[in-house]
Amino acid sequence: MIAPVLPGPAAAIVLRPLPDSRVTGGFWQRRMSANRDAIPVGYQRLVDAGNIRNLEIAAGQASGMAEGGSFRDSDVYKWLEAAAWDGYDARELRRTIAAAQRDDGYLNSAIQVRGEERYDRLWMSHELYCAGHLFQAAVAGARTGNTELLDVATRFADHLVTTFGPDGRTELDGHPAVELGLVELYRQTGSREYLDLARYFVDARGYGRATKPGFDPSHYGDPAHYADRVPVRKAETVEGHAVRAVYFAAGATDVAIETGDTELLEAVRRQYDAMRRRKQHVTGAVGSRWDGEAFGDVDELPPDRAYAETCAAIGALQWAWRLLLATGDPLYADQIELILYNAILPGVSLTEADYFYVNTLHRRTGARGDVQRSPAYGRRPWFNCACCPPNVMRTLASLPAYLATGTDEGLQIHQYAVSSLRAGAFAVDVDTNYPWDGRVTLTIAEAPTHEVELALRIPEWAAEATVDGQPAVAGYAKLRRVFRVGEQVVLDLSLAPRLLVSGDRVDATRGCVTVARGPLIYAIEQPDQTATIEDLRLDPTAEVHATPRPDLLDGVTLLHTTGLAVAPSDSPYPTYGAQPSTRPVPITLIPYYTWSNRGPHAMRVWIPTT
Repeated sequence: MIAPVLPGPAAAIVLRPLPDSRVTGGFWQRRMSANRDAIPVGYQRLVDAGNIRNLEIAAGQASGMAEGGSFRDSDVYKWLEAAAWDGYDARELRRTIAAAQRDDGYLNSAIQVRGEERYDRLWMSHELYCAGHLFQAAVAGARTGNTELLDVATRFADHLVTTFGPDGRTELDGHPAVELGLVELYRQTGSREYLDLARYFVDARGYGRATKPGFDPSHYGDPAHYADRVPVRKAETVEGHAVRAVYFAAGATDVAIETGDTELLEAVRRQYDAMRRRKQHVTGAVGSRWDGEAFGDVDELPPDRAYAETCAAIGALQWAWRLLLATGDPLYADQIELILYNAILPGVSLTEADYFYVNTLHRRTGARGDVQRSPAYGRRPWFNCACCPPNVMRTLASLPAYLATGTDEGLQIHQYAVSSLRAGAFAVDVDTNYPWDGRVTLTIAEAPTHEVELALRIPEWAAEATVDGQPAVAGYAKLRRVFRVGEQVVLDLSLAPRLLVSGDRVDATRGCVTVARGPLIYAIEQPDQTATIEDLRLDPTAEVHATPRPDLLDGVTLLHTTGLAVAPSDSPYPTYGAQPSTRPVPITLIPYYTWSNRGPHAMRVWIPTT
């Protein structure tokens, strides 16, 4: 059962996840297969980095001092979640974790080994953040047939219930995530006190209880950094540290779903809409500032300094999925598609062995990396703060869960992949070469004898779409009838290339365009050009042609158009009206997610026009 989110039977949702969906071929099978091969590599990198040794020392299986920050257990737990979804044997590691747990249920290897006071610096210690990821890993294990870690998780959660809350400690973890874990643990075990504690954490935030005490002029002294400046029910947008903000909002959405809290649901929907409209990059990524890994101001979306952390994209995906379940609004399914292809996939190499922490939208010629996570280096095997690699692993391992949902009425398909999908007695096999081709063929594998509904998402970007030859508009094309086994339904989506511009208030990309085709955002990369990237200007009136290249970058469709190469100026500030010399040039574009798989070359998503 692959179901990272499995709302309870009384949850206030419109759509219900399908725990038995399977990807059986095509684009996403290749990505999932590469991810599967990377899981044992990830384990070895956790060994080499010292994360697992910290747990072994806490368990009495090794000696020495703990390495790194107290957040490091979370990387192990995310890896364990990926291992559970993919069926990778991790029994020895689970037993080490169980042995490291203290008698009262507490668990954080670095703090235990160093003898530090529990919860003494909760604004930065990540103790409850690690707990949240442990809970999610334990639930993944339980849903795939192993409850060893679930026992550890429930003991830790019981400890939190007796330690925190209105009658206990009232400070909050500086990094949300425990809310997501507690709600999923409640869904798995039925223990209401876990949901109650998650609700307490959600409503207690926004009053400075997670913020570093005392004065600090850096972002560590700013309540917004911890999603702790404005209570969630009053907030109009997201702010501060992007990962913290979207993790917290996803957890708040979970609480709203399970408690039927319509006020809370409307608040998080309002915040998501504000993020989508004014604080999201064209790729679906979020986070504009390196300082504090933060959202910027409204319309502050610089492509060259975009932070766009991979973990933030994954948190936004988790948030959008929960909102889709709660509302059935296709906007969130469109967002999931955008984020998957263009904000998460770029974070990992085509071999799934190397990773971006930061997903820039523009790498300059000759760029020099100044810190380990700089994308100027290209993707890297691991990081000293390795939150992103195992986060990608668990996301891709659980990908089938995001394809479709079911209701008493039938089956809703949100993402298109070669797959087998089932909602009760209604089962469909999907065949497609998406995202390279817009045709999706659905074959009815099983069907009840009464009427059911098959709903197919028509993406907002699809200017032309047909279902069985009949025009369909953005939203869901709904077919309701008695289906016959073997019957086929054919969806055709136009993948005509299109040019995107940013809103006029987005100063950083004014006068530029992004090229998109279907769900994919495209970019120019230096190996494909006859002129230096910085000198290229795209002709927005020229035709854009698509060319399949199965031999390139694990099989892609390239886009070709024309433009100009502009001679560089002798000064960064030439006189207005001066006309530089130009020459016509061809321009080739690759899917953005594939850039830097041939080396850390110059690249840009936003291209100046002629």
